[in-house]
Amino acid sequence: MPNIKIFVDSTSDLPTSWIEQFNIGIVPLYVVFGEQSLKDGLEITPVDLYQKVSENGTLPKTAAPSPADFIAAFTPYIEQGDQILFISLSSELSATYQNAIIAADDFPADQITVFDSLNLSSSIALLVMKAVHAAESGSSLEEIVTLLEVVRPEIEAEFVVDTLEYLYKGGRCSGMQNLIGSLLKIRPIIKVSEGKMTPSVRVRGKREKAVDMLLQNALNKKDLMDQDLIIVVHSLAEDDALRVQASLQQHTEAKVVLATAGCVVSCHCGPQTIGIMYSKKPQ
Repeated sequence: MPNIKIFVDSTSDLPTSWIEQFNIGIVPLYVVFGEQSLKDGLEITPVDLYQKVSENGTLPKTAAPSPADFIAAFTPYIEQGDQILFISLSSELSATYQNAIIAADDFPADQITVFDSLNLSSSIALLVMKAVHAAESGSSLEEIVTLLEVVRPEIEAEFVVDTLEYLYKGGRCSGMQNLIGSLLKIRPIIKVSEGKMTPSVRVRGKREKAVDMLLQNALNKKDLMDQDLIIVVHSLAEDDALRVQASLQQHTEAKVVLATAGCVVSCHCGPQTIGIMYSKKPQ
């Protein structure tokens, strides 16, 4: 059976230790400041990003990897006889999935499978780890894809945005919503549904209140959770992330891992964002 090489894009926010331990390939998206395109996680970090935004007063754009980027990443593994599984950022949020499909068509049939996560950030990492462990157990590429199709609709992803400014600058909420949200200190809880980001709850008041509601939303479903893995992801919100991690460890039997949001996710959500990602048990 051919070796299965698993690839993801940089929005998966995988911990570096997992990338190294399981030999996972990363295809970075781009952060674009004017004429300058920087590879997410390789040429720019979230700290760099926030510094540039503070200095310039405007957000960069983000861009998907090109088909040529995918072809360059995939070719060495195809040439050595591997099969490739690429797990992509949601096709509802980026051209990443479509560009990977275009690249896959450049190779012989059945050598590359492109799987749409219909999700973002560490929710993709949940699918990646399912695929990694299945591959280690000897599952075929077809069996892994079938497993991911079962798990994908069970993924739960919610996160608290501390400020509407980044969503506004990124074109994801209106100027009036941004003004009202700032005046009323509204911090939305965003849910990923059918591959898209949608407001779930709008919390008025202190940040701690919103984070506590995020945590309680997860704990309300603890009996439905797949106890293998929960991921707490954050962008410059480590103290909150550690507190949430400790509470989830106390109230569940799952392994609870911290992850750091990369530049593309940070571009749209801003600093002090924190999210909880887990899978429910398949129905």
